[in-house]
Amino acid sequence: MRVAIVTREWPPDVYGGAGVHVEYLARELRRHVDVDVHCFGAPRPDATAHRVPADYANANAALQTLAVDLSITASMSRPDVVHSHTWYANMAGHLSGLIHSVPHVLTAHSLEPLRPWKAEQLAGGYRISSWVERTSYENADAVIAVSDGMRADVLACYPDVDPDKVHVIRNGIDYANYQRDPDTDHLIALGIDPDVPYLVFVGRITRQKGLPHLLNALRLLGGGVPLVMCASAPDTPELGDEVRRLVAELRHDGHIIYWIEDHLPKSTLIQLLSHAAMFVCPSIYEPLGIVNLEAMACELAVVASAVGGIPEVVVDGDTGLLVDYDATAPADFETALAKAIRQLLNNPVLGRTMGLRGRQRAVADFGWDLVARRTVEIYQAVRR
Repeated sequence: MRVAIVTREWPPDVYGGAGVHVEYLARELRRHVDVDVHCFGAPRPDATAHRVPADYANANAALQTLAVDLSITASMSRPDVVHSHTWYANMAGHLSGLIHSVPHVLTAHSLEPLRPWKAEQLAGGYRISSWVERTSYENADAVIAVSDGMRADVLACYPDVDPDKVHVIRNGIDYANYQRDPDTDHLIALGIDPDVPYLVFVGRITRQKGLPHLLNALRLLGGGVPLVMCASAPDTPELGDEVRRLVAELRHDGHIIYWIEDHLPKSTLIQLLSHAAMFVCPSIYEPLGIVNLEAMACELAVVASAVGGIPEVVVDGDTGLLVDYDATAPADFETALAKAIRQLLNNPVLGRTMGLRGRQRAVADFGWDLVARRTVEIYQAVRR
């Protein structure tokens, strides 16, 4: 079987969970089927890459995306199945399926109707991205949701999608790669004292990831609790300015914040996770959250918001602590987040126990080999 995977992100340009998913899924799929990858951007040795056409250099980002999708469709040799990831690639998957009369499978990593803040980033293009997503979902031969929560969201947002076509295959983790690193050389190079318990956050600066909520919660904790903040690529200049203002205020009040804006090698990220007191995920929307699995695989307890698919990964009271999120009461969420963080800071033995249990859960239930086998079953089913 020959499968064409269509994705915006592909190494080395991986900046979110969807890109991580595609990278590891493709690796494991190649053990079972032939895989051709079409991606956005500069040429790659292991994928067919497509740049934005010169005529669209100054166009709205959504129109640039459609131009790349058309380029992908025009260049694709006939596969047996085409599999697209995120709205950026969904239209290429949909059109390629039509052109070649082959099934189109898509994986639901997020949903445009549940990310209204994207209108800040795309302006009128948000209406285009929403149209692309709806059209692709309603016409796909199969939709793979990365969590039970995502499946429910798909059916709620797109009631014309046949529920029998929506399957749940949760994200995975490369637990052989992501495991506790006892060394501290990367920490020391970054100026981080490994002997002082610290919090760690990893994520893009987008409304979805809830970083301002974490910074406000940190204020409630008082000084003396360092935060390692691996955060970059703000969706808008305004959001970037908001985060910089909050960080400046906290530092003025004596809080220690290590803000790492550069993309970190996996080895450095793994070491950061390995020596933290806990990982904090304050997302207000999260279909699953691979980053939580990465932390758990490194034996790190997780404090996270109880949204989307996160409760399917982080077991409250066992591998971490979950905090309810209510968009109408952000201050209550921040207070509860600070309380959960303080609980684990005050009980490092509990945090260590949760971290060990998290590692066990990641290994037992979230291997990419399982994800690949179940994905191939979907391919086989839609070809019949």
